[in-house]
Amino acid sequence: MLKTRVITALAMMAVLLPSLFWLPQSAWALLIAAFIGVGAWEWGALLGWSNGRRVLLGMVTAVACALLSLLDPAAIGAAGFQPAQTWVFVFYGLSTAFWLLLIPFWLKARWAVRGLPGLLVGAVVLLPTWLAMVQLRAIGPGVLLAVFAIVWMADIAAYFAGRRFGKRKLAPSISPGKTWEGAYGATVGVLVYGLLIGHYFLAGQVALPLWIVALLIVTAVSIIGDLFESLLKRKAGIKDSSNVLPGHGGVLDRIDSLTSTLPVVAMVWLLFIQRA
Repeated sequence: MLKTRVITALAMMAVLLPSLFWLPQSAWALLIAAFIGVGAWEWGALLGWSNGRRVLLGMVTAVACALLSLLDPAAIGAAGFQPAQTWVFVFYGLSTAFWLLLIPFWLKARWAVRGLPGLLVGAVVLLPTWLAMVQLRAIGPGVLLAVFAIVWMADIAAYFAGRRFGKRKLAPSISPGKTWEGAYGATVGVLVYGLLIGHYFLAGQVALPLWIVALLIVTAVSIIGDLFESLLKRKAGIKDSSNVLPGHGGVLDRIDSLTSTLPVVAMVWLLFIQRA
Protein backbone atom coordinates (compact mmCIF):
# COMPACT_ATOMS: atom_id res chain seq x y z
CA MET A 1 0.00 0.00 0.00
CA LEU A 2 2.78 2.44 0.93
CA LYS A 3 4.65 1.67 -2.28
CA THR A 4 1.51 2.36 -4.32
CA ARG A 5 0.93 5.66 -2.50
CA VAL A 6 4.51 6.78 -3.10
CA ILE A 7 4.43 5.87 -6.80
CA THR A 8 1.11 7.69 -7.29
CA ALA A 9 2.37 10.74 -5.40
CA LEU A 10 5.52 10.90 -7.54
CA ALA A 11 3.46 10.57 -10.71
CA MET A 12 1.15 13.39 -9.59
CA MET A 13 4.11 15.65 -8.80
CA ALA A 14 5.68 14.82 -12.16
CA VAL A 15 2.54 16.18 -13.84
CA LEU A 16 1.73 19.01 -11.43
CA LEU A 17 5.05 20.79 -11.02
CA PRO A 18 6.04 21.16 -14.71
CA SER A 19 2.47 22.19 -15.55
CA LEU A 20 2.38 24.67 -12.68
CA PHE A 21 5.57 26.46 -13.72
CA TRP A 22 5.68 26.08 -17.51
CA LEU A 23 2.19 25.76 -19.01
CA PRO A 24 0.63 28.88 -20.54
CA GLN A 25 -2.12 30.26 -18.32
CA SER A 26 -4.88 29.32 -20.78
CA ALA A 27 -3.62 25.72 -20.92
CA TRP A 28 -3.38 25.61 -17.12
CA ALA A 29 -7.02 26.72 -16.88
CA LEU A 30 -8.09 23.90 -19.21
CA LEU A 31 -5.97 21.32 -17.35
CA ILE A 32 -7.58 22.29 -14.04
CA ALA A 33 -10.99 22.24 -15.73
CA ALA A 34 -10.39 18.59 -16.62
CA PHE A 35 -9.16 17.90 -13.07
CA ILE A 36 -12.28 19.48 -11.55
CA GLY A 37 -14.38 17.54 -14.05
CA VAL A 38 -13.05 14.32 -12.50
CA GLY A 39 -13.95 15.74 -9.09
CA ALA A 40 -17.49 16.39 -10.35
CA TRP A 41 -17.72 12.79 -11.59
CA GLU A 42 -16.79 11.71 -8.05
CA TRP A 43 -19.33 14.14 -6.60
CA GLY A 44 -21.97 12.22 -8.52
CA ALA A 45 -21.08 9.16 -6.44
CA LEU A 46 -21.79 11.16 -3.26
CA LEU A 47 -25.20 11.97 -4.76
CA GLY A 48 -25.82 8.27 -5.40
CA TRP A 49 -25.98 8.69 -9.18
CA SER A 50 -25.40 6.01 -11.78
CA ASN A 51 -22.09 6.07 -13.63
CA GLY A 52 -23.66 7.43 -16.82
CA ARG A 53 -25.08 10.47 -15.01
CA ARG A 54 -21.79 10.93 -13.17
CA VAL A 55 -19.85 10.98 -16.46
CA LEU A 56 -22.27 13.57 -17.82
CA LEU A 57 -21.86 15.70 -14.68
CA GLY A 58 -18.08 15.54 -14.97
CA MET A 59 -18.14 16.52 -18.63
CA VAL A 60 -20.58 19.40 -18.09
CA THR A 61 -18.52 20.75 -15.20
CA ALA A 62 -15.25 20.58 -17.15
CA VAL A 63 -16.85 22.26 -20.17
CA ALA A 64 -18.38 24.98 -17.97
CA CYS A 65 -14.95 25.80 -16.50
CA ALA A 66 -13.37 25.80 -19.96
CA LEU A 67 -16.07 28.13 -21.30
CA LEU A 68 -15.56 30.56 -18.43
CA SER A 69 -11.86 30.69 -19.22
CA LEU A 70 -12.57 31.32 -22.92
CA LEU A 71 -15.30 33.91 -22.33
CA ASP A 72 -13.27 36.00 -19.86
CA PRO A 73 -9.55 35.32 -20.42
CA ALA A 74 -8.58 38.53 -18.59
CA ALA A 75 -10.18 37.24 -15.38
CA ILE A 76 -7.97 34.16 -15.39
CA GLY A 77 -4.80 35.93 -16.48
CA ALA A 78 -4.68 34.55 -20.00
CA ALA A 79 -4.98 37.99 -21.65
CA GLY A 80 -3.64 40.52 -19.20
CA PHE A 81 -4.93 40.02 -15.67
CA GLN A 82 -8.08 41.70 -14.40
CA PRO A 83 -9.23 39.37 -11.61
CA ALA A 84 -11.76 41.60 -9.85
CA GLN A 85 -14.73 40.84 -12.09
CA THR A 86 -18.28 40.78 -10.74
CA TRP A 87 -18.80 37.10 -11.47
CA VAL A 88 -15.53 36.30 -9.71
CA PHE A 89 -16.73 37.99 -6.52
CA VAL A 90 -20.04 36.11 -6.81
CA PHE A 91 -18.20 32.79 -7.02
CA TYR A 92 -15.90 33.53 -4.10
CA GLY A 93 -18.64 35.19 -2.06
CA LEU A 94 -20.93 32.17 -2.32
CA SER A 95 -18.06 29.83 -1.50
CA THR A 96 -16.87 31.86 1.49
CA ALA A 97 -20.39 32.17 2.90
CA PHE A 98 -20.93 28.45 2.35
CA TRP A 99 -17.79 27.39 4.23
CA LEU A 100 -17.82 29.98 7.01
CA LEU A 101 -21.54 30.34 7.69
CA LEU A 102 -23.38 27.22 6.54
CA ILE A 103 -20.98 24.30 6.94
CA PRO A 104 -20.59 24.55 10.76
CA PHE A 105 -24.35 24.00 11.01
CA TRP A 106 -24.19 21.32 8.31
CA LEU A 107 -21.59 19.36 10.24
CA LYS A 108 -23.62 19.63 13.42
CA ALA A 109 -26.83 18.47 11.71
CA ARG A 110 -24.94 15.90 9.57
CA TRP A 111 -27.05 16.46 6.47
CA ALA A 112 -26.60 14.36 3.34
CA VAL A 113 -26.41 15.71 -0.23
CA ARG A 114 -29.16 14.57 -2.55
CA GLY A 115 -31.10 15.78 -5.58
CA LEU A 116 -30.97 19.34 -6.89
CA PRO A 117 -29.66 20.81 -3.60
CA GLY A 118 -26.77 18.35 -3.73
CA LEU A 119 -26.04 19.37 -7.32
CA LEU A 120 -26.01 23.06 -6.36
CA VAL A 121 -23.72 22.36 -3.41
CA GLY A 122 -21.34 20.58 -5.77
CA ALA A 123 -21.24 23.67 -7.98
CA VAL A 124 -20.47 25.89 -4.98
CA VAL A 125 -17.71 23.51 -3.89
CA LEU A 126 -16.05 22.81 -7.24
CA LEU A 127 -16.40 25.85 -9.52
CA PRO A 128 -14.80 28.38 -7.12
CA THR A 129 -12.01 25.87 -6.49
CA TRP A 130 -11.23 25.80 -10.21
CA LEU A 131 -11.31 29.59 -10.37
CA ALA A 132 -9.03 30.00 -7.35
CA MET A 133 -6.49 27.48 -8.67
CA VAL A 134 -6.35 29.43 -11.92
CA GLN A 135 -6.31 32.97 -10.51
CA LEU A 136 -3.79 32.29 -7.74
CA ARG A 137 -1.49 30.69 -10.30
CA ALA A 138 -1.84 33.81 -12.46
CA ILE A 139 -0.34 35.84 -9.60
CA GLY A 140 2.60 33.47 -9.70
CA PRO A 141 3.13 29.71 -9.60
CA GLY A 142 4.96 30.10 -6.31
CA VAL A 143 1.90 31.77 -4.77
CA LEU A 144 -0.37 28.83 -5.54
CA LEU A 145 2.31 26.40 -4.37
CA ALA A 146 2.65 28.36 -1.12
CA VAL A 147 -1.10 28.08 -0.51
CA PHE A 148 -0.93 24.36 -1.21
CA ALA A 149 1.88 24.18 1.33
CA ILE A 150 -0.28 25.87 3.98
CA VAL A 151 -2.88 23.13 3.60
CA TRP A 152 -0.20 20.43 3.54
CA MET A 153 1.35 21.94 6.67
CA ALA A 154 -2.02 21.85 8.42
CA ASP A 155 -2.50 18.18 7.48
CA ILE A 156 1.03 17.14 8.48
CA ALA A 157 1.04 19.06 11.76
CA ALA A 158 -2.43 17.75 12.63
CA TYR A 159 -1.35 14.18 11.91
CA PHE A 160 1.76 14.24 14.08
CA ALA A 161 0.21 16.28 16.90
CA GLY A 162 -2.81 14.00 16.89
CA ARG A 163 -0.67 10.86 17.04
CA ARG A 164 1.52 12.22 19.82
CA PHE A 165 -0.97 14.11 21.97
CA GLY A 166 -4.43 13.25 20.63
CA LYS A 167 -6.98 12.35 23.31
CA ARG A 168 -10.13 14.40 22.75
CA LYS A 169 -12.08 13.55 19.61
CA LEU A 170 -12.89 16.49 17.36
CA ALA A 171 -15.88 14.98 15.52
CA PRO A 172 -16.14 11.28 16.45
CA SER A 173 -19.36 10.67 14.52
CA ILE A 174 -17.83 12.09 11.33
CA SER A 175 -14.10 11.31 11.42
CA PRO A 176 -13.08 9.34 14.52
CA GLY A 177 -9.36 9.77 13.89
CA LYS A 178 -9.34 13.56 14.23
CA THR A 179 -8.65 15.15 17.60
CA TRP A 180 -8.65 18.63 19.12
CA GLU A 181 -4.95 18.24 19.81
CA GLY A 182 -4.40 17.58 16.10
CA ALA A 183 -6.34 20.75 15.28
CA TYR A 184 -4.19 22.75 17.70
CA GLY A 185 -1.09 21.26 16.10
CA ALA A 186 -2.36 22.28 12.66
CA THR A 187 -2.90 25.83 13.93
CA VAL A 188 0.62 26.10 15.32
CA GLY A 189 2.16 24.63 12.17
CA VAL A 190 0.24 26.99 9.88
CA LEU A 191 1.06 30.03 12.02
CA VAL A 192 4.78 29.27 11.98
CA TYR A 193 4.82 28.63 8.25
CA GLY A 194 2.50 31.53 7.47
CA LEU A 195 4.49 34.04 9.51
CA LEU A 196 7.66 32.99 7.72
CA ILE A 197 6.24 33.41 4.22
CA GLY A 198 4.48 36.60 5.32
CA HIS A 199 7.78 38.04 6.52
CA TYR A 200 9.55 37.33 3.25
CA PHE A 201 6.80 37.90 0.69
CA LEU A 202 4.10 40.13 2.20
CA ALA A 203 6.10 42.58 4.31
CA GLY A 204 4.37 45.95 4.19
CA GLN A 205 1.39 44.65 2.20
CA VAL A 206 -0.72 43.19 5.01
CA ALA A 207 -0.85 44.24 8.66
CA LEU A 208 0.48 41.51 10.97
CA PRO A 209 -2.74 41.15 13.06
CA LEU A 210 -4.80 40.80 9.88
CA TRP A 211 -2.38 38.21 8.52
CA ILE A 212 -2.60 36.16 11.73
CA VAL A 213 -6.40 36.27 11.63
CA ALA A 214 -6.32 35.17 7.98
CA LEU A 215 -4.04 32.23 8.86
CA LEU A 216 -6.35 31.16 11.69
CA ILE A 217 -9.38 31.32 9.39
CA VAL A 218 -7.58 29.34 6.68
CA THR A 219 -6.62 26.65 9.20
CA ALA A 220 -10.18 26.35 10.48
CA VAL A 221 -11.61 26.26 6.96
CA SER A 222 -9.06 23.62 5.94
CA ILE A 223 -10.19 21.36 8.79
CA ILE A 224 -13.86 22.04 7.99
CA GLY A 225 -13.34 21.07 4.34
CA ASP A 226 -11.76 17.78 5.38
CA LEU A 227 -14.60 17.02 7.81
CA PHE A 228 -17.24 17.93 5.22
CA GLU A 229 -16.03 15.41 2.68
CA SER A 230 -15.64 12.78 5.41
CA LEU A 231 -19.28 13.37 6.36
CA LEU A 232 -20.50 13.09 2.78
CA LYS A 233 -18.60 9.85 2.20
CA ARG A 234 -19.96 8.44 5.42
CA LYS A 235 -23.51 9.38 4.39
CA ALA A 236 -22.97 7.83 0.94
CA GLY A 237 -21.50 4.67 2.47
CA ILE A 238 -18.19 4.86 0.61
CA LYS A 239 -14.61 4.91 1.87
CA ASP A 240 -13.03 6.92 -0.97
CA SER A 241 -14.54 9.24 -3.54
CA SER A 242 -13.06 6.96 -6.26
CA ASN A 243 -9.92 4.94 -6.99
CA VAL A 244 -8.49 7.06 -9.82
CA LEU A 245 -5.41 7.78 -7.66
CA PRO A 246 -4.21 4.35 -6.46
CA GLY A 247 -3.34 4.41 -2.79
CA HIS A 248 -4.85 7.88 -2.36
CA GLY A 249 -8.48 7.37 -3.35
CA GLY A 250 -9.94 10.01 -5.64
CA VAL A 251 -9.47 13.64 -6.60
CA LEU A 252 -11.91 14.83 -3.93
CA ASP A 253 -9.95 12.89 -1.31
CA ARG A 254 -6.83 14.87 -2.28
CA ILE A 255 -8.43 18.30 -2.54
CA ASP A 256 -11.04 18.15 0.24
CA SER A 257 -9.23 20.81 2.29
CA LEU A 258 -8.33 22.82 -0.83
CA THR A 259 -11.97 23.15 -1.92
CA SER A 260 -12.66 25.12 1.23
CA THR A 261 -9.31 26.90 1.54
CA LEU A 262 -8.47 28.13 -1.96
CA PRO A 263 -11.61 30.24 -2.61
CA VAL A 264 -11.33 31.87 0.83
CA VAL A 265 -7.66 32.68 0.23
CA ALA A 266 -8.49 34.09 -3.21
CA MET A 267 -11.24 36.26 -1.72
CA VAL A 268 -8.87 37.59 0.95
CA TRP A 269 -6.30 38.35 -1.74
CA LEU A 270 -8.82 40.22 -3.90
CA LEU A 271 -10.17 42.26 -1.00
CA PHE A 272 -7.05 43.10 0.98
CA ILE A 273 -3.88 42.45 -1.05
CA GLN A 274 -4.64 42.93 -4.73
CA ARG A 275 -6.16 46.35 -4.04
CA ALA A 276 -3.35 47.48 -1.74
